[in-house]
Amino acid sequence: MAKFEVKGDRFYLDGEPFNIYSGAMHYFRTLPEYWEDRLLKLKMAGFNTVETYVCWNLHETKKGTFVFSGMLDIVRFLKTAQDLGLYAIVRPGPYICAEWEFGGFPAWLLADKNIELRCNNEAYLMHVREYFEKLFSLLVPQLITNGGNIIAMQIENEYGSYGNDKKYLKSLENMYDKLGIDVLKFTSDGTWCNMLSGGTIEGVLPTLNFGSRTATAFNALEPYGKVPKMCMEFWCGWFDHWGEKHHTRGADSTLKEIEEFLKQDASFNMYMFHGGTNFGFNAGANHGGKYQPTVTSYDYCAPLTEWGDYTETYHKIRKLLCEKQGITMGDLPPSPVMQSIGTVKLTERADLFENLDRISVKHESPLPRSMEAYGQSHGLIYYTTKIRGKYDAGFIGIEDVRDYAHVYFDKKKIATIDRMKKDSFFTKLKLKKQLFIKGVSGESELGILVDTMGRVNYGTDLYDRKGISKVTLANQVVMDYTVYSISLDNLERLKFTAAQGKTVTGPVFLKGSFKAGKGDCFVNMDGFTKGYVFVNGFNLGRYWSIGPQKALYIPGSLLKEENEIIVFETENCKTDSVKIQAEPGLG
Repeated sequence: MAKFEVKGDRFYLDGEPFNIYSGAMHYFRTLPEYWEDRLLKLKMAGFNTVETYVCWNLHETKKGTFVFSGMLDIVRFLKTAQDLGLYAIVRPGPYICAEWEFGGFPAWLLADKNIELRCNNEAYLMHVREYFEKLFSLLVPQLITNGGNIIAMQIENEYGSYGNDKKYLKSLENMYDKLGIDVLKFTSDGTWCNMLSGGTIEGVLPTLNFGSRTATAFNALEPYGKVPKMCMEFWCGWFDHWGEKHHTRGADSTLKEIEEFLKQDASFNMYMFHGGTNFGFNAGANHGGKYQPTVTSYDYCAPLTEWGDYTETYHKIRKLLCEKQGITMGDLPPSPVMQSIGTVKLTERADLFENLDRISVKHESPLPRSMEAYGQSHGLIYYTTKIRGKYDAGFIGIEDVRDYAHVYFDKKKIATIDRMKKDSFFTKLKLKKQLFIKGVSGESELGILVDTMGRVNYGTDLYDRKGISKVTLANQVVMDYTVYSISLDNLERLKFTAAQGKTVTGPVFLKGSFKAGKGDCFVNMDGFTKGYVFVNGFNLGRYWSIGPQKALYIPGSLLKEENEIIVFETENCKTDSVKIQAEPGLG
């Protein structure tokens, strides 16, 4: 069996010095039909290793029920890489950040109000242990020590950016040992001494994360003695939040840093080599003073685009790495086939509120609880209650809106609460006016529809339960709710009727059909405001007119000769059609 190890300040593979030239690609952000193509392009660019996180939230969406098939078949992904001659670095978490929903944690953890995450808490560690037992039973045969291609595995992830519980890190290390992980173990943290002090553990290799200043960045490792220079995340680009400009980075800027890695005889993992897509509800969010949800595309300005095409950065890095290693550059695989389908009419519609009993799970609740308390992980949640009697005019108060809510009074929408904006002075003033009601005499109905925009994936605000926590009317707590959990994973139950008119007020589902040939494409959402798109039952992700993303990627492997598209518009739209095009949609 091959042997990968550390001796002094070098990596060794079977006794020979070895530099890791790795590229990040997450199996859960790319459909399996494209894994081999993307991994081959990684190999042909001069890389020898692929790195991937592992997403606990998708592998165990319900406690005790595990899925490792289809898009989540990590063993198939690793074996595909091995067949192409690539080694692998696996970062199983349990927390991964990755701009991924809840940093990879399953939402059901938050059903326990007393849960203590990312620390040496036995209740939390019990869940981690049960997950690792299942995951590691699949990974152990893929370790290089057992004839596989996994050369190293990470303990936690950028832990020093969050905490400093060494007992917790040691508990994870002990789990690895007991469950048969006998390859190199490492931690990864930013270059700031605080991060390294909190995130490293004695006897485990420390590695760094950074995107620039490579010439001096490795100085941060000096307190840790003679260790290999390894950048576990070299950030070649960045991710986008809704409402921001699209991040880009010039090829020469990236190349300059890689040249410095080679000059220092250092190892690196390019984050990302192929970013892929945050399909479904899997885009996370940041909270650095304000809430910032991440867009659906995870393009990341990577050498391979979201749809797997080459960039200028790819070609320049390929030339550099291949020349460095004496690799002859052969012909590359072709660029992805793209298709332009044109305008697709949405000829049928289904109102959300008219279909609640078909597609939601109903709960009765004295007080509004978080989504997780009802056993729901994603989608929307609708709280409705009756206010009976005689009430003077007053203000409605709604606490902990997470993340985007429409408020209805007697079936009429009176306000929209956006977590991204709610703390601004002008927003507070506007909401105060909108949430003032003139009183109740008899009976009125209050409804609050909350759309989740991604749980926080980084920093100290991880306990990001969705929904609302309390409603008041003139300082009286409003009670007795019927609550509808709307996960949007059973749209085949919707009852559609013929659509009439181009202007539509949401929340509403609009359905159409189209023919397709071979190739990838993008659905352009011009004319729509905010919502989700489903093609042949697959959730492509979220769109929002505030940008920067204007179109959603449709992998060609999802398409058939005859196809169904459903747009769920939560606001309003001024068109009854979408355009399916060959061009991407990032501004």
